[in-house]
Amino acid sequence: MLKFISHFLKSKSNLKSTLSNSRVPISRNFCTTPIRDSIEYDVVIVGAGPAGLSAAIRLKQLCRQNDTDLSVCVLEKGAEVGAHILSGNVFEPRALNELLPQWKQQEAPITTPVSSDKFWFLTKNRAISLPSPFNNEGNYVISLSQLVRWMGEKAEELGVEIYPGFAASEVFLHLFGCCFSISVIVYRCISLQILYDANDKVIGIGTNDMGISKDGSKKENFQRGVEIKGRMTLLSEGCRGSLSEQIMKKYNLREKGGAEHQTYALGIKEVWEIDEEKHQPGAVLHTLGWPLDHKTYGGSFLYHMKDRQIALGLVVALNYQNPFMNPYEEFQKLKHHPAIKPYLEGGTVIQYGARTLNEGGFQSIPYPVFPGGAIIGCSAGFLNVPKIKGTHTAMKSGMLAAEAAFGAVNEGLDMNTYWDALRNSWIWEELYKARNYRPAFKYGLIPGLALSGLEHYILKGRHPITLKHGKPDHEATNAAQLHSPIHYPKPDGILSFDVPTSLHRSNTNHEHDQPPHLRLRDPKIPELTNLPVYAAPESRYCPARVYEYVAAEQNKLKLQINAQNCLHCKACDIKDPKQNIKWTVPEGGGGPGYSVM
Repeated sequence: MLKFISHFLKSKSNLKSTLSNSRVPISRNFCTTPIRDSIEYDVVIVGAGPAGLSAAIRLKQLCRQNDTDLSVCVLEKGAEVGAHILSGNVFEPRALNELLPQWKQQEAPITTPVSSDKFWFLTKNRAISLPSPFNNEGNYVISLSQLVRWMGEKAEELGVEIYPGFAASEVFLHLFGCCFSISVIVYRCISLQILYDANDKVIGIGTNDMGISKDGSKKENFQRGVEIKGRMTLLSEGCRGSLSEQIMKKYNLREKGGAEHQTYALGIKEVWEIDEEKHQPGAVLHTLGWPLDHKTYGGSFLYHMKDRQIALGLVVALNYQNPFMNPYEEFQKLKHHPAIKPYLEGGTVIQYGARTLNEGGFQSIPYPVFPGGAIIGCSAGFLNVPKIKGTHTAMKSGMLAAEAAFGAVNEGLDMNTYWDALRNSWIWEELYKARNYRPAFKYGLIPGLALSGLEHYILKGRHPITLKHGKPDHEATNAAQLHSPIHYPKPDGILSFDVPTSLHRSNTNHEHDQPPHLRLRDPKIPELTNLPVYAAPESRYCPARVYEYVAAEQNKLKLQINAQNCLHCKACDIKDPKQNIKWTVPEGGGGPGYSVM
């Protein structure tokens, strides 16, 4: 022990310098290894989204209620809180009412109540009005990226430490004992790694080395990564979180929870500023049908925000069959529909982005507790598909996990109480009632509408049978020979735009000279399988033109990966037919820079 203290004192000044540059907090207690420096906390939370920040806030509230000094810290991979947050968003304040009942008096950016709620079925030239099933009375049209920034401020006021620009990539093995301080961390990811002890228990997160060039050599600004250890680790990375997926596979959490595979959709969104006379604050519109075919689940939304802004988006289920479908181009077509176009004419696009979302619902919830921590929010998948809402359930899951983590860290209780609390909460009740909507559409649009209508208006979620999902999304893609190519119109530069123009509006950016964060498990598959069998689907399902086939030797086409374009939507990680693309976290701060999404 004396040897360790002597080593710590010698290395302390170097450690402080490293941490000040990497924006990692200096803790009251440290451990060092021959490999990298180590900081210790009680709870580590990965991701500063709604679930992660709700967990952090709830932990600090429990500290005050129990006169306990727990420090809370948040790590986030975006350059700032909210930079990677994208959602519709018609916000249901149920969880926020529980977490921060005085949010109105505290000037939360939730000021536009829903004023009307319409539902259309679109054909190519018509909009047919249908009864709206969404019941948005009491909800608000918001920017989720703005809300989480406000939540971050509330968390910091309670003493939470939030550190943007951090990305987690692995879990570490802890092979020796260390001192502990009482603290909670929420990390907005650099590249992070999970840390394990000798008994395979998660004991924190490790950051990747910074300043590594494409060829793997160290650059002048090289900094060794650090180990951020915690007695409890909460993973709140959002849909298809890298660490969460690792953890679910390692501990067989889907099998343990009796869950089916997750199923996903890709949401593509723009925020427009429109003419004052067209703006109807709080007006909400959802559509089904065109431009998607009747075998593809999805629809569009148009929400009137404040300040003459509207949010317009298209959601496309990723179990679509036609490899020639291009979700980005389908979105461009949508804007020319006779019922949508008038809203946009004379307007200006402010921002563009894309993100995948979970649609598996009740059937796909994994067992959320693992040795040393838990999975919360959209990393686990609590989206209510028929409501088209998941923020309130993500927040509630974070609050429930925080209560379990507080009991585990402060009182030595079992973290599995989180699973029990989930099943006894309104999250479980809500998702159980909604469980048959999404799988009903595996039979097609019209049967899906009939079954979901029966479920909503007559059975009200009490059907004795629970429908199962179809194939995993990547297996749903048909061979190209079964379909005809789709010829999309060229963008007009007024309502519809090419990908480079849209990418500029996303503010996406990555350090060029860094190891690629998009990796092929087998570099031969694109040319040997994806191109000849599926007609290069990665060049179409990606909404950022990350993947394109270019002429190589002897005029053969070769896959080129433009990783700097990446919006962190995770579609490639989900939809690639052979699951050959592995999405990993790039250096901290890279990716989109959303401000009103």
